[in-house]
Amino acid sequence: MRFTTNIPFTKEIHKDPKPLPRNTQYLLVALAPAYFLFLGLILQPIPEVIQGLISIVLEPDFLITDYVVVGGVGAALVNASLTTLMCLGLMYILKMNIDGTSIAALSLMMGFALFGKNIVNVWSIIFGVFIYAKYHKTHLSNYLYIGFYGTSLSPIITQTAQLGNFPLPIRLLLSLLVGTLIGFAMPPLCAHLYNTHKGFSLYNGGFAAGIIATIIISVFKSFGVELESRKLWATGYNTLFAEVLISFFVILIIAGALSSRNTFRKYMNIQKYPGIGGTDFTFSEGFGPTLVNMGVNGIFTTLYLLVIGADLNGASIGGIFTIVGFSATGKTLRNITPVMLGITLCSLPSSWSITDPSAVLALLFGTTVAPIAGQFGFFAGILAGFIHAAVATNIGIVYGGMNLYNNGFAGGVVASFLVPIFKSIQNRQAKVKGIL
Repeated sequence: MRFTTNIPFTKEIHKDPKPLPRNTQYLLVALAPAYFLFLGLILQPIPEVIQGLISIVLEPDFLITDYVVVGGVGAALVNASLTTLMCLGLMYILKMNIDGTSIAALSLMMGFALFGKNIVNVWSIIFGVFIYAKYHKTHLSNYLYIGFYGTSLSPIITQTAQLGNFPLPIRLLLSLLVGTLIGFAMPPLCAHLYNTHKGFSLYNGGFAAGIIATIIISVFKSFGVELESRKLWATGYNTLFAEVLISFFVILIIAGALSSRNTFRKYMNIQKYPGIGGTDFTFSEGFGPTLVNMGVNGIFTTLYLLVIGADLNGASIGGIFTIVGFSATGKTLRNITPVMLGITLCSLPSSWSITDPSAVLALLFGTTVAPIAGQFGFFAGILAGFIHAAVATNIGIVYGGMNLYNNGFAGGVVASFLVPIFKSIQNRQAKVKGIL
């Protein structure tokens, strides 16, 4: 297996383009949830949307709970849009700037609000991060994105609110307490666990959330709480969602092309980045090329699912949104393709099909290990994807589907295992060539 060495960035690639005005940045980001909010309101009668939202809030949310099944297409899109807009509004109130990390975090909120997060169950975890910031006498803006990532454990909030036969006020108070504890634990865990995989798994929050979920669910089970498995997976929407998604991604590409000069040359620069955690294409190449990268990756991923015969629904669109969001901070066509191929190859000798719900989610969210392909080469990416698929389709049993970022947890494990091995091979090759 041949591994590439670090890619030498030129001075031009690191040039910091003039940023767009802050209000313009917020307007651009708000257009996405506004677009899907409009679609949600016209695809389903408003009374049904309202009833669907109520069902989404009350329904257990653990994997896999497709809100298209629970509340209908319109309610699912409206829930995702409102959740994202509320988070964006909180950022605006806190006077935060829009960057690659912002786009990634908001895209996660949008995507997972189609199958697990809702307008109610995310806030106690964000409140916990607020308490953490207060405790350390710092501003909430320093940890807000971690709070957004921590909402991967929102199903625990809904589940706690429905525990046993306790009076409703007691259950709600217990739910608030659990969410606050989760939010308080996320920042230090995220900081510590990043050093384990060194940024080669982009969903570091999912790695931390997986550990927290394992602890909480173990405590639940020790008190006799039984968690049922479920699979609510919508089918029959491929034509509708393909038209909606591809139209939106084409708009992103056009907007990116019109918003700056030399957009496509800078887009090609983006392809040269390994994509290790901490990368921010909006800073290094600008918003225009970043939007193009997001749109291209969105079209590629959507078409990939259609070609293999997978379903487009709330859950799989959540995965597409996640890839698109992280296309602002690490993912490129060059580094996601080998990972997706590796996951597809893993399905061939396995007992599961690539179109099975858990496999589709692994295919999409498994691109968390895309930096491995970016740093160590195409075949290393295929191997990482192959191993990730095997891990992701089995590891969720430890926390009963309560961590929405199951692939983030699996990706952290896979990266922590593979990266030291790949680095040792890379270093040996460098010594043979006399580079080190």
